Amino acid sequence: MKDYEERFDEFLAKKGLKLTAPRKHILEVVFAIHEHFNAEELYSRIKGVTKGISLATVYRTIPLLLEAGLVQHAVLSSGGQRFEHIYGHPKHIHWLCSKCGTIQESDLKNLMPAIEEQAKALCFNAEDVQLSIKGLCWKCSSLANENQIDDK
Repeated sequence: MKDYEERFDEFLAKKGLKLTAPRKHILEVVFAIHEHFNAEELYSRIKGVTKGISLATVYRTIPLLLEAGLVQHAVLSSGGQRFEHIYGHPKHIHWLCSKCGTIQESDLKNLMPAIEEQAKALCFNAEDVQLSIKGLCWKCSSLANENQIDDK
């Protein structure tokens, strides 16, 4: 049994639930996806492999994965709620281009000491850190700069 599967199984047992075959299959597909996804994209990948899992089952399983700490909300984009698996992955920053919607990620480790220092100064016990920054990606910034030059 994989670490994330064990963790999910233990979490479900504490809630009086079982790791059913559909839940296990959804979990496996979630951890096979290495980008942000929404429920419909997850369902699309699942139904490509098996027909026995409904979209409703996917929607009911995602909150369990969130509560178990295996998945987190990624960023809200024009595509609605997006998720990513986080178990065993370093914390990171989401850089969201407000023009083209591109999402880039970078490591959060360099900022963590400053965040922890601020939390300590505020006597705040931080349980989770999620950081998203909106702006223009390099492509959109370059286009904006080119357009400004053309306007002159």
